[in-house]
Amino acid sequence: MLYLNKISLFQFKNYSHNHWYFTEPVIGICGPNGVGKTNLLDAIYFLCFTKGYFNRQDANNVEQGKLGMRVEGSFLNNTSLMEVVGILRENNKKEFLLNTEPYKKFSEHIGRIPCVMIAPDDISIITGLSEERRRFIDTIISQCNQSYLEALIQYNKLLQQRNSWLKQIAEHKVYDKDLLEAINLQMVHYGEIIYKQRQLFMQEFTPMVIQYYTEIANNKDGLKLQYESHLHDNDFESLLKSSVDKDIILQRTQMGVHKDDLTFYMHDISFKTRASQGQRKTLLLALKLAEFSILKKEKAVAPILLLDDIFEKLDEQRMEKLFYKVCVSEQCQVFITDTHYNRLNEYLSKMQINFQIINL
Repeated sequence: MLYLNKISLFQFKNYSHNHWYFTEPVIGICGPNGVGKTNLLDAIYFLCFTKGYFNRQDANNVEQGKLGMRVEGSFLNNTSLMEVVGILRENNKKEFLLNTEPYKKFSEHIGRIPCVMIAPDDISIITGLSEERRRFIDTIISQCNQSYLEALIQYNKLLQQRNSWLKQIAEHKVYDKDLLEAINLQMVHYGEIIYKQRQLFMQEFTPMVIQYYTEIANNKDGLKLQYESHLHDNDFESLLKSSVDKDIILQRTQMGVHKDDLTFYMHDISFKTRASQGQRKTLLLALKLAEFSILKKEKAVAPILLLDDIFEKLDEQRMEKLFYKVCVSEQCQVFITDTHYNRLNEYLSKMQINFQIINL
């Protein structure tokens, strides 16, 4: 089993110098709004992913008016102890260490400590832009497959290079065909790796989501998931060549796996158009439970689950489904925030599980 035993924060968001010990599989974090409950969850996420969940820019995680920060955590994975340290120096140089050994590449840490976050704004996975859904998919696959993560990193670097090149052509009318072909070939190589892995992932992920949705709602609601990609019916290299004139005009690359999407349907109509608020919440929960299940299967350990403000977003039926799955059935470590101590204490007591509540 995977557990976080201790965390120490120095100049992380609103925490100047704080530490906590965690002694139970379920940890409630209570306090009024604005006291830092979500920030504590974000610090745990930072230790798992080398970056925050809510602020991707490290500088935004530093306590206001201060320079630099430090986050330390002690994890136990079965019998293996993992001491993780993330540091942002005053000069904005970032370091990440595992058992005192610094990583040469932060990407090497991804997947070592599987983690799932459920936060109020996650509904954007369903209602937001395609970027939100790609990030969601990429976060899951990257924790399971290091080669996928490396391909994704390289592809995004090449995409930036190609877009920069397109901008230079538009501005200076300079056309280096050899450079374009070199970038295209590399993008095709990494793009096809990403595409194939996403296809394999969706074959497993889709039925899981539908199963969880049906269990929570007691109704399938005609739910369908569809992976959309330019590469379904086209050769990637040909796509890049055929779209180059339009790319130059728009100064960005129009075709590729960076435009992939995951679409949801209810009885063949767009889910976000037709679904009620309750159905959207059910789908979000199903997506997250499927994420949890895939990570557990691939990593051979239940991921740490972070639940932010969940009582305000889910009704009692959905809460019970979630808690039975992760606390009783899966026995993972869960961190849950709430503004009401009595409500959380009563709910966790009713579940008959071992828990600890921290008041901030």
